[in-house]
Formats: sequence, C-alpha cells, structure tokens
Amino acid sequence: MPALESLAGLRVVADAAAIDRARWSGDGEVTVLRTAPDEAFAIGATEVEIDDPNAIIEPEPGAPWAASAFRTIMFSDLVGSTSLISSVGDIAAKNLVLDLDASMRAELAKHGGTAVDHTGDGLMGSFPSPRDAIACAISAQRAIAARGYRDPPVQIRIGLAAGEPLAEDGRLFGAAVNLASRICAACGDGAIWVTSGVRELALGKGFTFIERGEATLKGFDEPIRLYEVPWAA
Repeated sequence: MPALESLAGLRVVADAAAIDRARWSGDGEVTVLRTAPDEAFAIGATEVEIDDPNAIIEPEPGAPWAASAFRTIMFSDLVGSTSLISSVGDIAAKNLVLDLDASMRAELAKHGGTAVDHTGDGLMGSFPSPRDAIACAISAQRAIAARGYRDPPVQIRIGLAAGEPLAEDGRLFGAAVNLASRICAACGDGAIWVTSGVRELALGKGFTFIERGEATLKGFDEPIRLYEVPWAA
C-alpha cells in the first residue's frame, strides 16, 4: 500500500473487475467503494478502503479506463483434453474440468491471485507477486496429483510470464498475457514453465529452476528462454 501522502491527487482503483465501483471526487480526494475495515485510510474527509492486493494507482482523470500494473500471469491447461473426452465421454469430462477449475481457483485464492478467465480446459490468473504465482503453481500441481486421478490419468501444464498487461472490464490484455499463454502451450506435460524474467524476480525465494533452453513462440520475434520449476514434494 503506498504511503498516504502519495495518494493525494491520484485515483485508487481496485483491480479491473471493480473499476466501475471507483469514482474521482474532483478535488484531489479519493473514494473507492470497497469494504475492508482493517485497511481503511483517510485523505481529508474522504475514506479510502482497499481490499484488493492487485489495486492499481492511476493518474488524474482524462486517461482511458484501461489501466496497467505489473503482474505475473498464469495460464493452466488440461493435458490431452481431446483424447480424455473421447475416453470418458462428455459428462465425465465436463465434471472433471469443473473439478479442476474449482481446485485451481481455490489455490489462487490461497496465494493472493485473481482468476481472470476460464479458458475452456484451464484457467487464466494474475498475481501481484511472482513468488506467490510460483507458489500457487506448485501447490496446484500437488493438489491435483493428490486427487489420485488414475483412470484416466490427469495432468495439467502451467505457464507463467510477468509484465504490465492492460486491464479493462475485468480482462487483461497485452504481451505478458500472450506470452504466458504460449508458454503454457509449449510446456511439458504436468510441468510448470516460467520465463527468465519470472525466474530472476523470484531468485532467493526458495524455488528451484531448471533451464529448458530457448523456444520460438508464435507472435514473438525473439526466442524466449524458459525454465521449469520442479513441484514434486
């Protein structure tokens, strides 16, 4: 949370899903229509309440509603979903995907992440901290492994990238989002792969990184160096 004096003359906007709940008072004060009694701050006569770890600080009025802030983007995907549907049928496959989605959302909530979108066979999430994103990915893989899916076996792949995506109407856009999606698609079965940027930001946080070389990903002119994060306990 920024120091109180740094908020003067700024608009504090909760994460994109709540942008339309924020308003500018017009005189250098700020109002955010959120509820968090343990995190209430006052500027002049206006109380500012922030309960979102992804809160964005925007400049004075006049800029578009689209907001940008540094985040780590996660994409998850069910490995072999097409063959899975063929082997177990539509209903069982649907129930499995819903179960995996609930598990992923629970892990995001535990680690301070935000579920941005359901991608069909997976989930897109965002985190203010690369450390939390990696911890969530590891926890998610372990939780799914602990479920004991055997017939058929179930695996997910997870890709992580960091950057400053644009946020608008609860959605995220930009190169970091595209990169995380491409990494997820290129990722090994049942693995977690991250960019060199995510690795560098998380150095010294207790994670292990195994270099997987450079990959040429669709939409990116230069090869991207990737690292795997082992997750088995």
